Amino acid sequence: MAFRNVVKGTLLVGGGAVATVFGLSQLTDTRKKSHITYVQAAEPARQGTEKDLPSREAQLMTLENTKEFDVLVIGGGATGSGCALDAVTRGLKTALVERDDFSSGTSSRSTKLIHGGVRYLQKAIMKLDVEQYKLVKEALHERANLLEIAPHLSAPLPIMLPVYKWWQLPYYWVGIKAYDLVAGSQCLKSSYVLSKSKALELFPMLQKDKLVGAIVYYDGQHNDARMNLAIALTAARYGAATANYTEVVRLLKKTDLESGKERVCGARCRDILTGKEFDVKAKCVINATGPFTDSIRKMDNQEVKNICQPSAGVHIVMPGYYSPDNMGLLDPATSDGRVIFFLPWEKMTIAGTTDTPTEVTHHPIPTEEDINFILTEVRNYLSTDVEVRRGDVLAAWSGIRPLVTNPHSADTQSISRNHVVDVGDSGLVTIAGGKWTTYRSMAEDTLDAAVKAHNLKAGPCKTVGLFLEGGKDWSPTLYIRLVQDYGLESEVAQHLASTYGDKAFEVAKLAKVTGKRWPIVGKRLVSEFPYIEAEVRYALREYACSAVDVISRRTRLAFLNVQAAEEALPRIVDIMAKEFNWKEQKKMEELEAAKQFLYYEMGYKARSEQLTDRSEINLSPSDVDRYKKRFHKFDKDKKGFITIVDVQRVLENINVQVDSNNLHEILNEVDLNKNGQVELNEFLQLMSAIQKGFVSSSRLAMLMKSAEENMDHREPIPVDRSGGGV
Repeated sequence: MAFRNVVKGTLLVGGGAVATVFGLSQLTDTRKKSHITYVQAAEPARQGTEKDLPSREAQLMTLENTKEFDVLVIGGGATGSGCALDAVTRGLKTALVERDDFSSGTSSRSTKLIHGGVRYLQKAIMKLDVEQYKLVKEALHERANLLEIAPHLSAPLPIMLPVYKWWQLPYYWVGIKAYDLVAGSQCLKSSYVLSKSKALELFPMLQKDKLVGAIVYYDGQHNDARMNLAIALTAARYGAATANYTEVVRLLKKTDLESGKERVCGARCRDILTGKEFDVKAKCVINATGPFTDSIRKMDNQEVKNICQPSAGVHIVMPGYYSPDNMGLLDPATSDGRVIFFLPWEKMTIAGTTDTPTEVTHHPIPTEEDINFILTEVRNYLSTDVEVRRGDVLAAWSGIRPLVTNPHSADTQSISRNHVVDVGDSGLVTIAGGKWTTYRSMAEDTLDAAVKAHNLKAGPCKTVGLFLEGGKDWSPTLYIRLVQDYGLESEVAQHLASTYGDKAFEVAKLAKVTGKRWPIVGKRLVSEFPYIEAEVRYALREYACSAVDVISRRTRLAFLNVQAAEEALPRIVDIMAKEFNWKEQKKMEELEAAKQFLYYEMGYKARSEQLTDRSEINLSPSDVDRYKKRFHKFDKDKKGFITIVDVQRVLENINVQVDSNNLHEILNEVDLNKNGQVELNEFLQLMSAIQKGFVSSSRLAMLMKSAEENMDHREPIPVDRSGGGV
């Protein structure tokens, strides 16, 4: 009781100070509402009533043959797609081109949160920074809107802030309550304090020592790549001509007769898949390319100074048992001052992010240093009973945050946390900075500036409350209809409903009969994930052009488990080859490109380097002896190595059957010098790496251990031990 009284007393004092600084007392009336108030859906400019989306080929023809668009958006990330949707729903003739795939860059590599930014509010309070406060206020409004317009892809998530010092409890309590207060009537759920015992009950993996209590607050979580895709598809349904894998080669310009100045009037584009080039004319061109903002600005004017200051944010994915199913964790002060989130996502656990300066690249790679930094911080907050192993990092990726400086600011060194809309002398409109959560308001500000600068005839913004693809007729129980109507597994049905919303039925119709009693339809790509083959076919309707598009953005397999993604690749490529009429050479190219993507960009390289032919063997003499005995049970001929034949012979003796192709893959994981066999030294390196936590879930190690136990169990009991057979 005294514990809560201290907290409440502090809130009255601290909360009053916060309200005085920002004039938040005016919000107290709206905070009295017990329910969440959302904006109503706006009436769209024209309904996208077509059942099927135009094909990519049809979209390219529209781009090529339209005399002039009102708006051409360059960039298919969240902001660019948001600009296209805003423009087309205002009644503007709209085009969007993206060099890679929709959401192929930063927008698919976020922390998966829809949030206002607790740390930004802390800075606003501590530094009396009104701009930071406005950023949080805007983001909280956008958070509520995004949860409303894409309910299938997003949901509120409770996040725990553990407290290990008594004085921090009232300090953090005031800050979190201020966060609720700023959200006003759009507060998802009120934050609350937990005692030590209750915190451990909800988050049993938490470090117990010196734990005082915890504070829980709510933010939103989403499937970022699918959300980005939903925005782009919605724009396409409303009539925007959208094309991925379409690169801007150069900007088109013409001389304005009145001013005599050169004005941007479109772009020369190239279809990357075919190499064909064509012009897209437009009254206004919007640069929404995130980290590549300056490259487009320099196409317009080589003399402009760079405004983008890229920062790399690395995330890792670990097994789901590292966190509760529905409770995240926030580390507000890491060893170097950064904030780390530890969140359940897609039945796995995501941890990140780092924040380090980087170079702009299309293919950012997570570094071992950043991965280990995150693991170290995770260890600090988890119980010593939980061994945090490097080998449990199932995937890792790096995203580039496009922090910007305002080109019109007197202080060119100051980085803007807000977004910046810049209209150049040539009329090029650039939107840069900001954050995922505020993509819609960024798009609105951009289109407002574009309409004003180019005298476009457009209505007001209509994207507040406008449902995104799949959201309108979604309900929490939609998956039950999928189970009942199509005979899908419940887990698969839930996945389809939460990924495609009311379009899930279209995916289910593509699912083929399994021939089993249950499930009736829906063959999985890999056993441990609910992705099914029908999603590959449906991905092509969503403009997927490569295997990488399917494993990383149409499904999220690459972001969840790189090994599972690699395992699914051959089947994915086979399905795509049938749909696209790919030849054998093209299939091989797709497989190789996808494997390269997994190896470098999804952390497979960093994972595989934990076990190399240079790995040290650090085992006790007794362990070495034990593992040698296990190895020699397979190497009956004492060759010093084992092959597929050796493993098959042992498995046959214990009546276990494993497909020869799978056996080849299992041995290949440990065959460090790639000579087709596993030497004793390689096996000892594997066991040493497992003991040190560098490698986990080795199929060969588990297979050999299981086989040894079965062989020992089957050995005949000596006569002298059996009592002479009496």
